[in-house]
Amino acid sequence: MRRVLERCELRPFVPEDAPSLAQMANDITVWRNLRDMFPHPYTLEHARGFIQHTLTQKPGCHLAIVVDGQAVGSIGLKLGTDVERISAELGYWLGAPYRGRGIMSDAIRAFTDDAFESFSLTRVFALPFAQNVASCRALEKAGFVLEGVLRCSCIKEGRITDQRQYARIHEPAM
Repeated sequence: MRRVLERCELRPFVPEDAPSLAQMANDITVWRNLRDMFPHPYTLEHARGFIQHTLTQKPGCHLAIVVDGQAVGSIGLKLGTDVERISAELGYWLGAPYRGRGIMSDAIRAFTDDAFESFSLTRVFALPFAQNVASCRALEKAGFVLEGVLRCSCIKEGRITDQRQYARIHEPAM
C-alpha cells in the first residue's frame, strides 16, 4: 500500500530508509511512549533489522511515514488471531521534529481506512499511555473513540501507569 496524503506519504519501507529511521528513532522521547521491546538507543542495525522484518511480513502490516522523501516514523498493526481475527492493535511513532503538524492524525486516519479493507477488520484499537496526551489527541482527531482507561495496566521506566483504550469501528456503507 502506498498513500500520498496532504502532510506525508505512507509507503512500504525500503533499505535506504535505515539512516533516517535510526536518526528519528534514536530519541528517548520516542522510546518513552512505546513498549520496552522498542530498543533504546536505536542504532542503524536496529533500523536495518526492522526494515528487513517488514519486508518479509505477509501481509505487510508496517509502513514508513515519509516527509520530504525521508522516513520519519512508522505505523503498523498487530493483527488479532482466532476469535479476535477481526481486530488489530495499532502502533505508531513519529520523530520529534515532525510532531505537532497534524502528520500523525492524517497517517492514522488513512492507514486505518486502508487496514479495514485490506485485512477485513471490524475494529482497530490503540493503547497509548494515559500521560501521552499528544498521542491520545492524534487518535481522537483520526476518528478513534476513548473506550476506557486501563488502570495500573503497564509499567514503563519502573513506574506503574494507566493506558487509555481507543478504538475505531468499521461501519461499511450500506
